Amino acid sequence: MRILKFFNHEFRNIHKAAIVLAISSIGSSSLALLRDRLLADHFGAGKTLDIYYVAFRIPDFLYVIMLSITSVAVIIPFFLERMSVSKEKTYAFFSGIFSLFIISNFILVIILFLFTPYLIRFIVPGFAASDQNQLTYITRILLLSPFLLGLSNLFSSIIQSYKKFFIYALSPILYNLGIIIGILFFSYDLGLKGVVFGVILGAAMHLLIQVPEIIRLGFMPRFSFSINFSEIKEIAKLSLPRTLGLGLNQFVFIFIIGTASFLAAGSIAVFTFSYNIQYVILGVVGFSYSVAAFPTLTKFFVKNQRKEFLDIVVSASRHIIFWTLPATALFVVLRAQIVRVNLGSGEFSWSDTRLTAAGLALFAISLTAQSLVVLFVRSFYAAGKTRRPLIINIYSSVFIVISSYVLIKIFNMYDPMRNFFEVALRVKDVPGTSVLMLPLAFSLGMIINAVFLWESFQKEFNHVGAFLKKTLWQSIVSALLIGVVAYFGLSIFDDIFNLNTFIGIFLQGLFSGLIAILAGCILLKFLKNQEMNDIISSLKQKFWKADTVIPEHEDLS
Repeated sequence: MRILKFFNHEFRNIHKAAIVLAISSIGSSSLALLRDRLLADHFGAGKTLDIYYVAFRIPDFLYVIMLSITSVAVIIPFFLERMSVSKEKTYAFFSGIFSLFIISNFILVIILFLFTPYLIRFIVPGFAASDQNQLTYITRILLLSPFLLGLSNLFSSIIQSYKKFFIYALSPILYNLGIIIGILFFSYDLGLKGVVFGVILGAAMHLLIQVPEIIRLGFMPRFSFSINFSEIKEIAKLSLPRTLGLGLNQFVFIFIIGTASFLAAGSIAVFTFSYNIQYVILGVVGFSYSVAAFPTLTKFFVKNQRKEFLDIVVSASRHIIFWTLPATALFVVLRAQIVRVNLGSGEFSWSDTRLTAAGLALFAISLTAQSLVVLFVRSFYAAGKTRRPLIINIYSSVFIVISSYVLIKIFNMYDPMRNFFEVALRVKDVPGTSVLMLPLAFSLGMIINAVFLWESFQKEFNHVGAFLKKTLWQSIVSALLIGVVAYFGLSIFDDIFNLNTFIGIFLQGLFSGLIAILAGCILLKFLKNQEMNDIISSLKQKFWKADTVIPEHEDLS
């Protein structure tokens, strides 16, 4: 009964909700890293994985289009508005969205299925004809996944509206579990097709776990050809900028993948592996806080509670900065240990490890920016202001596309630049280093995006930067100390552990990281960092059961 109660628990406090989402994100990310390790072990960073990762481009683009209908950021404000009137009206609205999703998705899947061969040639012109044929077959199978994930996202919007985050948080765990099942049980007989079947299995589980809660809430939709297009028009008007923004993101990745198809074999895999590892922090911190805060932000803005709205944004921003800057330092310094522990085995060579680690370091420099982008975009959406994030995203996307091409050209033609990055990232003797310009371009673009969003948010709402300055400089100082301590820790433990073994590399990275984190915590405590004090107070209340506990405000916290 306790488990069922927890499943159905409503999290009114955004920090508690963020913690639940963060814990589940850690679980999901751990499975994602295991997934990538199994893929790296089984296939290595070569052409096979290049094909696998490219195969997601068209399905992911379809998923983005589906998000214009099913997006949490779009559905929740409409849902909450109608719930204030009647549940019956809300149910009719939800059923209409569901019906439109089924119809539109069916049409789009048919179109994309027929045109897949032509789209593949456009996306990866650098691939051989035989590789493009295999890619076409796999892509067509994967077209089922955006339907399942889009429908799951639609159901989760209702669940999140009730601030029930636990089931939503379990979905990505089951998704990655499905892929792992495909790798372990299907790939040895079916090769890459077995992994793809695992993706479909994971997407199905992602959806099915949402269904019981939807039924319990009384919102299991009915299919009907009778759709209220006036409501759909409202949604389309609000969601169009978001759809275009997400479409731009997919276009950026398509361009990067297309560019990487002309580089050395395995470049796409190296880019994707390094992106996925840094995404762990983005998921645990950035998305956890933004997802947890969104329903509350929407409610406050609808009720014209401007101060409370800004308090939530400031609080979430402070915690994002507090967590991501030290993580950046650890990712940069411990990059080789992180990649080797997570991916380094089987067909994944030491050269693959070093190149992926260098890519991870370049992605890591924008971790804070990526996390803040997620939060500020959702904050704008909660306020019904979708146009401005789109415009900013256009600027940053154009920058990423142009800089990707320019940086690779300069990198290949200008030896001092090549030598600088290869020496700094310790990949001097590794072939295919030009791929590193892709994560560099991406990070620079995301930093630009975050800066513009920050400035735009301050002009639109308030000068929130003043409330973040203390946390920002304290986190920077702490991150620098953490980086230095971790660096010297590697040298110390280099002589203690056998680095020719998995356990030796793991322990070297672990103890170096732990000592560095301890040093950072001591410094933050000395600087009287508010976030550090909040953590200590929470731990005391949890484990030492302080006699007096000041009750939290349910909505603000």
